[in-house]
Amino acid sequence: MHSSSRFRGGVVSGVLAALGLLAAGCGSSLKEQDVDLAGLSGRTLLYTHADVDLFELEQAAGSHRVTVTFSQAGGDVCTRLNEGVTATFNGEPMQMERGGVDGTAGRDLCLPTRAFLDYAPDEWAALPPTDARVVFQDGSGTTITVVMKEAQAKRTFDGVSEVQRLLRGQSYSYQWMPSTEKLESAGATLLAEGSAVTATLTTTRDGGRITFTVPPNLGAATHLLTVRGQVQGEVLECTGVTSCSGTYFHSEEQVVSVQ
Repeated sequence: MHSSSRFRGGVVSGVLAALGLLAAGCGSSLKEQDVDLAGLSGRTLLYTHADVDLFELEQAAGSHRVTVTFSQAGGDVCTRLNEGVTATFNGEPMQMERGGVDGTAGRDLCLPTRAFLDYAPDEWAALPPTDARVVFQDGSGTTITVVMKEAQAKRTFDGVSEVQRLLRGQSYSYQWMPSTEKLESAGATLLAEGSAVTATLTTTRDGGRITFTVPPNLGAATHLLTVRGQVQGEVLECTGVTSCSGTYFHSEEQVVSVQ
């Protein structure tokens, strides 16, 4: 990844929104309730894997992060997990966020209970895809576990990091890696140097491959190409809660010459 000030245009704020890092309001009369880990047994777990390779910044907060989030109680009840609960990712400690009511934004927000791990993408890229086991435990012996298939892996679009030139009117195709995964959604954009207007490209997907066409009327210039995709994760084990699900998101950027 590189560091540059040539491309701004709201790239970072867009990434934060894509990763779900922006808080949402939940009401102004919330009732906070403390719960132990066993008290979350009726919830669902959502495993999200963010893998965002930015050209602008070496590392934006949350750009390479695994997050496991408990669903909320609903209604006017906002639960906060008791202290003493730990979470691990393949044995490595995760950061716990207990959740609860947060009124610092001027109105009450119900923050979810979740755990996250910021990982080193270069280290993961050097390893074969590995199943991810996340385990929540407390002092009472209660355990909640979710295992996601090959979740510990560096996602990429094969060839995007090497492209230097795109021709107007031409189509280009890139394979999501690991190639065994099927794209649930995908997209691509071009942002001209010095511009704040992003061109959304027409894309198609076939299995794990994304294809897009460069608009023939696009101006010849240096552009920031962004390719993104998301796949549905496969749950191998889910214990201690009602259900588990997960998604793996990846995007990467490359400066290209459009001719």
